[in-house]
Amino acid sequence: MKFVPRREFLAGLTAVGATALIRETLRSARTPAAVPAQPHRIDVHHHFSSPGFIAAITAQKTGQRALMEWTPAKAIEAMDKGGVATSLVSISEPGVWFGDNVAARALARECNEYGARLIADHPGRFGLFATLPIPDVDGALREIEYSFETLKTDGACLLTSYQGKYLGDPAFAPVLDELNRRKAVVYIHPVRAQCCADLLPNRDSVGITLASDTTYAIASVLFSGTAARCPDIRFIWSHGGGTMPYITSRFGAVNRPELAQKLPRGVMYEIQKFYYDTAQAVSPSTLAALTRLVPASHILFGTDYPFGNAEADAKGLIDFGLSAGDIRAIERDNSLGLFPRLATST
Repeated sequence: MKFVPRREFLAGLTAVGATALIRETLRSARTPAAVPAQPHRIDVHHHFSSPGFIAAITAQKTGQRALMEWTPAKAIEAMDKGGVATSLVSISEPGVWFGDNVAARALARECNEYGARLIADHPGRFGLFATLPIPDVDGALREIEYSFETLKTDGACLLTSYQGKYLGDPAFAPVLDELNRRKAVVYIHPVRAQCCADLLPNRDSVGITLASDTTYAIASVLFSGTAARCPDIRFIWSHGGGTMPYITSRFGAVNRPELAQKLPRGVMYEIQKFYYDTAQAVSPSTLAALTRLVPASHILFGTDYPFGNAEADAKGLIDFGLSAGDIRAIERDNSLGLFPRLATST
């Protein structure tokens, strides 16, 4: 990724027939509406953009036009249309670190304070996962303290990897240990890893890279022993856990006795303890794997807005044939278990 000089970067921060009809009518009568009249869904995967973040990704030429054009008004309009009562917002990849720790700290703080103002300006509509300036570990620890104690954020957002290092790397242990001490909800979003972002022409590998990086990050947190060492972190993995649900045997879920010391309760215990969002993960094959692997109580509604929308996710859950109770849990109740403050504001 192209680095922008610090001075320029900091300046940017400021600057069918009757039969079909009958069939559809009967189906609608026995399934919940895709878009309820009263918004009730809680979206744990909704990206927002502060002015500084827009300046940064514009300068870096990331090509993420949807993020560059994000506004609170557009977000709320989409939420209302998709029956979303509250969105827990987070900064998307590539994050806020572009080679300069000072600039990254400033941008992380600007993102978090903007998110806090968003919550205050629109009561009940938003929550916030704090942005951290990793790989600057000292800066991340400072921002955790400020975000959790002053801004009262709902959790923290981490990327799957930073500069080629995954979350179970010893370099990031102080950050994970502090989040564990705070019993934090930690939302993990994939990044286009440096190794693999352009393996195919015409950006055809982007989605594959993101899903793969999530899988690598889950493996890192498991194989390093981080999951067992930090039992009080509630991890939320984006996009249904990437490709992990399809390849659990590769994770030693069948037999990896050498992992017994690092994961005394076993790989499957930790995998099923994690939470997973539905963003870009509601196709029948994906949901078949995910719902067979983990209980519905550990699946959360996510849209990936502005890259996805609530209508598509809701329709995917209905079309898959989940029960009304499971859908209600995924769309709202499971999130209330993690974020009980939302029960009084939505």
